[in-house]
Amino acid sequence: MLEQYFPILVLLLVVVAFVVLNLVLSSLAGRHRASRGKATTYECGMETPGEAARGRFSVKFFLVAVLFILFDIESVFLIPWGINLRDLAEAGHGTFLLVEMLTFIGILAIGFVYVWKKGALEWD
Repeated sequence: MLEQYFPILVLLLVVVAFVVLNLVLSSLAGRHRASRGKATTYECGMETPGEAARGRFSVKFFLVAVLFILFDIESVFLIPWGINLRDLAEAGHGTFLLVEMLTFIGILAIGFVYVWKKGALEWD
């Protein structure tokens, strides 16, 4: 039984040896010249004004991110429905599934219009 796992063990040992070898060689062969530029935090090449790294983000940023994830995930439910609709319609469930999906899309549309009217998608 354990003979089946022998190739996996060999692969794991090869991978670990490769990683360790690369880390040792890079530390031995690499240049170690400390400078002021290397010691600073890299973000985009520009100096950060004050405590910008710890600054507060607008709630609108998070709201738009959550809304994007919500509508993106909800749209993923359309893919399996579209793929299986023909087979399920041939089985006699087509009308029911069409009404269910139109209801689902209607609820999403109402939510989208509500969010739009509330101004949650505005960056002002």
